[in-house]
Amino acid sequence: MAEPALRDEEMVEAGDLPAEDGQRFMRLDASVESALNVLPSNSDAATSFSLFGLLNKAVTPMGKALLKTWLKQPLTGLAAINERHDCVEALHGDAQLRVDLRGLHFRGMPDLGKLCTKLEKEKISLQELCQLYRASVKLPQIEAAVVEHAGPHAALMKARFVDPLRAAHDPERLGKFEELLEAAVDMARVPDEYLIAPTYDAGLAAIDEEKAAAEQQLNELAAEAAHDLGLVLDKTLKMDWHKTSNQRLRCLRITAKEEKTVRAKLRAKYLEIDTKKDGTKFFSKPMKAAAERLQQLSRDYEKRQGELLAQVVSVAATFAEVWGLVRSTLAQLDLLAAFAEVAAAAPAPYTRPLMLPETEGEIVLRGSRHPCLEAQEGVDFIPNDCLLTRGESWFQIITGPNMGGKSTFIRQVGLAVLMAQIGSFVPADSARIAVRDALFARVGAGDCQQRGLSTFMAEMLETAAILKDATSRSLVIVDELGRGTSTWEGMGLAWAISEHLCREVGCATLFATHFHDLAALESSLPGAGVANLHVKAAESESGLTMLYQVHKGASAQSYGLAVARFARLPPEVIEAAAKRLAELEPGTAAVGAHPAAAAVCRAEAPGGAACGGKEEEEAARQLLQRFAELPLEAGMPPDALAVALQQHAIELCQ
Repeated sequence: MAEPALRDEEMVEAGDLPAEDGQRFMRLDASVESALNVLPSNSDAATSFSLFGLLNKAVTPMGKALLKTWLKQPLTGLAAINERHDCVEALHGDAQLRVDLRGLHFRGMPDLGKLCTKLEKEKISLQELCQLYRASVKLPQIEAAVVEHAGPHAALMKARFVDPLRAAHDPERLGKFEELLEAAVDMARVPDEYLIAPTYDAGLAAIDEEKAAAEQQLNELAAEAAHDLGLVLDKTLKMDWHKTSNQRLRCLRITAKEEKTVRAKLRAKYLEIDTKKDGTKFFSKPMKAAAERLQQLSRDYEKRQGELLAQVVSVAATFAEVWGLVRSTLAQLDLLAAFAEVAAAAPAPYTRPLMLPETEGEIVLRGSRHPCLEAQEGVDFIPNDCLLTRGESWFQIITGPNMGGKSTFIRQVGLAVLMAQIGSFVPADSARIAVRDALFARVGAGDCQQRGLSTFMAEMLETAAILKDATSRSLVIVDELGRGTSTWEGMGLAWAISEHLCREVGCATLFATHFHDLAALESSLPGAGVANLHVKAAESESGLTMLYQVHKGASAQSYGLAVARFARLPPEVIEAAAKRLAELEPGTAAVGAHPAAAAVCRAEAPGGAACGGKEEEEAARQLLQRFAELPLEAGMPPDALAVALQQHAIELCQ
């Protein structure tokens, strides 16, 4: 029998197994997974509608499993991220290596993750041990393929993949494992049967010889019976099995037609067992004794097989740690090759991001695209730039019409950062990304009925978590805030929350909103890095055309009626809405062209005549400041809050 494998701590470290220290990984809040469609739903697990579906090009089961782990645990260590990028770059540039690994060496590789678990628990079958054996003999081919890579990252590829595999496939480790299986398994019967070879154990060999002798005796007795009855063995007389609850004996079977011709002799000299329409089963007394002996020998043989299998599994289990190293190494190589394949096969080229330390205040994406949307059939995606720079544009407010691309823009930035920190290239022309310690998302509106939460309460809880946990090194994306309450109360909350994120937290933030008055934050917080962006749309007699382009500056129009018309609401509804809008516009800034937003864009308009004056801007700013100062956190009663809001609105209109 083979020697037990040696426990080698260095081999485990080489496998880059997950550390206990959670600080190695980017913190993802609970809503990011759904907000960014990181993991698939049950219906789109195999499609590119989710980031997992898009990147799920790994060939092996353990590579696919590792992808889920990496998506939930993006790295924050700059060196570790760059090392993954180096490997992807090597595999991206060496198409032949990528094809050989994915199309030849990884095909048919068993699920080493599940097999390692079974091996550790000693609950593995002989067939599954043979699967590990076949994987083991493949390892030198994988090593040789990677060794032939001659790119600038050849040394890293060797250290990360070749060296661990060679250490695992050492003659004293998996070499011993292969010797164990070659000695213990009857390879001549594989894959039809998986049995311990008789040559592996003297006791098993002795039982096997007795079994063979008993089977030979049965065959001879069957031939004698055929001669005695005047029948032809294997034609008019056949060998069969007689099965009961605790027996399985060899016997003879004759058809009903032939039974009539030999009935007298059959009943006089033989023991009838069973008679049915298809014939009669019987045997002679000597044959019954031989069948019972064969049955006992078979039971002894199976018992000994089980005892020996337990011994083999016990020895094989000492190799579990080595197999854990192999599993980890192959899973990483497979997944990084998958990242390279995704980058190479994308509709437009992916780029390797230049990663910067957490302390750097810069996330710059040129020609950024949404990875999942651009992969959909028939989509001609329009790229946009994202320039998040601390002190200049660290807090970006994106306004514009519904369906204009605001949500897509902020999501694609979040996905680019996430992809970069798991080691993938990103869908952009170029990218400079300062590592983020956390990614937070406040996206979408919907009740959380299972937890008994309304839309607004769910929104506030998510926002509270962001305010509590975000740091200056985090990335926050917000798609609407304050929609679950009154317009002015929601506006006040959005203003106060934005101000807190700018002044107190200082995190990179993308805030898509329909509260156009938030654009006044740029002038209200000079030097805080607030910048206004808007998505463009072209309105004409034929309708509203979304341009899906993100530009500097605030949007001075919400396009609400145009979007409603685009959605084909009844004309009479549109007309009634327009009339009501005309009634409201003179007295409030709730609809149409917003005073604060108009003031922001006044500097960009020639003469500024159409955008309002300084008094209007100051009035809007003062009102918003009062909303920000309301003691909302103290739990103001709804009635009192309504009175306060009404009073502020009256003051503004005066």
